[in-house]
Amino acid sequence: MFKNHLKIAWRSLKKQPFFTFLNTFGLAIGIAGGLLISLYIHDELSYDKMFADADLIHRIHADIKFGGDARNFAVSPAPMAETVQNDFSEVELAMRFRTVGSLLLRKNGTEANIKELGTTYVDSTFFKMFGLNLLRGDVKTALKSPKTLVLTKTAAEKHFDINKAVGQTLILDNDDSYTVTGVIDDFPQNSFLRDHTVFMSMAGYEDSRIVNWGSNNYQTYIKLIPSANVEDIQEPLRGFLGKYVVPGVQQFMPGITEEQFKAAGNYLVYSTMPMTDIHLHSDRVAEISGNNDIQSIYILSFIAIFLLVLACVNFMNLSTAHSLKRAKEVGIRKTLGSNKRELVRQFLIESGLVSLASMLLAIVLAIVLLPLFNNLADKDIAIPYGNPFFWLILLGAVVLLGLFSGSYPAFFMSKFIPIKVLKGTSSNSLGGGKVRNALVVFQFAISVFLIISTLVVYQQLDYIQSKDLGFSKDQVLIVNDVFSLGSQADSFKEEVKKLSYVKNATLSSYFPTPSSRSDSTFAPEEGLTDQESALSMQRWGVDFDYVATMGFELIAGRGFDRNFKSDSTSIIVNESAVSVIGITPDEAIGKRYTPDLGEENMTFYTIIGVVKDFHFSPFRAEIESLSLHLSDRAYAMAVKLESGNFSNALSGIEGIWNKVAPGQPFDYYFMEDSFNDTYESEQRLGRIFFIFTGLSILIACLGLFGLAAFNAEKRTKEIGIRKVLGASVSQISYRLSVDFLKLVGIAIFVSLPLGWFAMNKWLEDFSYRIDIGIWVFVIAAFLAIIISIITVSYQSIKAAIVNPVKSLRTE
Repeated sequence: MFKNHLKIAWRSLKKQPFFTFLNTFGLAIGIAGGLLISLYIHDELSYDKMFADADLIHRIHADIKFGGDARNFAVSPAPMAETVQNDFSEVELAMRFRTVGSLLLRKNGTEANIKELGTTYVDSTFFKMFGLNLLRGDVKTALKSPKTLVLTKTAAEKHFDINKAVGQTLILDNDDSYTVTGVIDDFPQNSFLRDHTVFMSMAGYEDSRIVNWGSNNYQTYIKLIPSANVEDIQEPLRGFLGKYVVPGVQQFMPGITEEQFKAAGNYLVYSTMPMTDIHLHSDRVAEISGNNDIQSIYILSFIAIFLLVLACVNFMNLSTAHSLKRAKEVGIRKTLGSNKRELVRQFLIESGLVSLASMLLAIVLAIVLLPLFNNLADKDIAIPYGNPFFWLILLGAVVLLGLFSGSYPAFFMSKFIPIKVLKGTSSNSLGGGKVRNALVVFQFAISVFLIISTLVVYQQLDYIQSKDLGFSKDQVLIVNDVFSLGSQADSFKEEVKKLSYVKNATLSSYFPTPSSRSDSTFAPEEGLTDQESALSMQRWGVDFDYVATMGFELIAGRGFDRNFKSDSTSIIVNESAVSVIGITPDEAIGKRYTPDLGEENMTFYTIIGVVKDFHFSPFRAEIESLSLHLSDRAYAMAVKLESGNFSNALSGIEGIWNKVAPGQPFDYYFMEDSFNDTYESEQRLGRIFFIFTGLSILIACLGLFGLAAFNAEKRTKEIGIRKVLGASVSQISYRLSVDFLKLVGIAIFVSLPLGWFAMNKWLEDFSYRIDIGIWVFVIAAFLAIIISIITVSYQSIKAAIVNPVKSLRTE
């Protein structure tokens, strides 16, 4: 019987090639989109699960408010790791990372440096914590001694044969000599250590041995014993404030108590987060690597579901619409003895065949489009051909999609009453008009919702790009690694400034776009030990040309001036710092603060200027308090260029670099590119919305196109009569189109408030955001109407221009 059902299903699909194509292609698009998004989501959910006992590993982080500044840190104090291991029996192991950033490495005896971007100090328990093995070297001793390091395979191969790597000497930043004690395999892309290539022994890092609970610089990971409950250590961790932190603070704020600390509106809360949750649930200060957010996963999940549901709705819609053509077939089969179960089985087999064909086509589409999707999502996802579980899921999806999309048409058509359908007396009631209309509304409501979402995302991105940032990011070149020039850094800067296409240049390690960050607690000269007067500020070391090169606007006081020797102990602050102090910018001039509270020899810095607030953090965050002070320590140099030929500027600056630092890599980037990279996730989300909104509209239009064709065919005789009675082509086209446009109008009415609510929730994550204007909804509605008119008009006009003689012959 199954074989017979299969033959009939195949013949039925072959008899209706247009209908079969619309269903198969529409479903294939939905499945392909859903498959690509599912692979992306699976990759995102797999982060850091490759490590041994990953579910037992947690990171300790700190939520702190002090000196008018509240921040959530991914780091904790140096003594945290040893303390939790000593205090908690639940903790089996603890270790720390102290990220450094980039370093210049060269083999001993050579002159040319190679730059490694991901370097960090780690405790010797690093390997045991994550269950790692070395390709070369001994994990028990590899990082026990100071001045030792372990390289990833790729980093090691840049310098020597990895079989001979252990025991070799590398010079770091043209200064320190380190011995290679191991080589480890490269970390996968779905690991938080994916960008790290150099792991140095913490035993050689002096700061790691200082018991200072007031400084948070270390990523601290703990591994629990299998029987432990992580909730049991949360309350004791919160108790570290009174047990360890306050006693440490009392050395520079005598007599302070935990109660006084909290009464002043301050807080410090230590807590933990599972390592496997960090990638999607953590966006804290000093993350060891870039993270995604769970919101984007929810959004993509909804898009994937929408695509699949839209494709299934297409199938249901077209199948019920074509029920009139098959009504007599159902009536005859029932008359000849077929029961409802057999008919349902027949129609489900047909939908299963369409589902199978769609799945095969979708796999082909996914294979073809995967490179483009990887480029769009900044991923390296591969289809897991060798994973049996993957194929089982696809097979299950074929069955489920076939049942889901074919169930309503199957049960609907199996209910036809033979006498009525054979007489043709109920033809007007066939096809499930109300349900079909509801499904059209559903399809276009989703499409309009996605159009609104796309417009809002792009509007927010445009706002970010066009907003006054408070500094000049255009035509600013950042030259990295100027510290390697040593005493020649200043002369390099002066030589560059002489170039005709250079406006100005400045040496610093701190820039408004992603770069180094350093913050300190400043205490006023008056009220030195009063915690309520303390001010937490970013502390950036700069040179005399920094303010002018960056294009900051001074709203009070002056900038740094070489004619004032006292400027070595002067600072410039931003508006936010003045606001926290609670005075006007003019009143701030002359105030003295020290970042050295508790030290034997404190240096007081005088505020000489106030700059207008500028954005140095993503727009999701408020502008923090900030101070600038003069410093001769600089990692990079910013060069403000004249507009024109940047290639000549680059070659000129590189030529000077090569003269000053032969053998050193010339590494640079443009500030504008770095700014754009900050919002890459939002830009990626915008592109994904744009593409999948287009796919959803395409699927909806395929369904509408098929329905319009069916509607025109069903009303062939009516069209002929109207033409004979004098109706014009435009009048007939209008009559055929207006019902569909009403449904689109209802869809717009339903989707507008949903789109407004959802996108307002998304914008809440931004401290600086747009207000959603009425024009967004007008454009979304206009696009939906225009697209539906174009889709329906073809079939309407095609039917309207047919010779009425042919139309009236159809009966």
